[in-house]
Amino acid sequence: MTGLLGGVRQVPSPNCDNRPDGERVRLLVIHAISLPAGQFGGDDVERLFTNSIVPSAHSCYQDIKDLRVSAHFFIRRNGDVIQFVPVTKRAWHAGVSSWRGKYRCNDFSLGIEVEGCDDKPFESIQYIRLARLIRLLKKQFAVEEIVGHADIAPGRKTDPGPCFDWPRLHHLLRRR
Repeated sequence: MTGLLGGVRQVPSPNCDNRPDGERVRLLVIHAISLPAGQFGGDDVERLFTNSIVPSAHSCYQDIKDLRVSAHFFIRRNGDVIQFVPVTKRAWHAGVSSWRGKYRCNDFSLGIEVEGCDDKPFESIQYIRLARLIRLLKKQFAVEEIVGHADIAPGRKTDPGPCFDWPRLHHLLRRR
């Protein structure tokens, strides 16, 4: 198993490593990201996940220029899906986190970033592509739960935020 999904653009991130021995994927973590904050459509999320962000491109990038983060997938506003890390590897998306008393969520989760922010609604196509991706991943892994970043890092993270329509996603997941 290569861990790469067909039909999506591959942009390899160096920000990943092997999962601990015996650890299996059982959690999907939904994130929201935009760079600069609240702006959509650029390539700076890709640059962040590939350690090639240009600090002089925006004043906020000085604070993140040394971050080493990634996600398995990124869903743009137009619905395009990019894979940065094979699902067989551990992406560095959750940071300090816990779920049901278990720490280090990166060890047993897949991270899906959706281009967006806390105060703007997400696009219909993003929900459609996210639901399709989740269905594919659930065929490969014994996913026990789908949570937001805020659920595993409360007080530290707020994404995907109040504008993320969880009922809509769950409705799409129930449809076949």
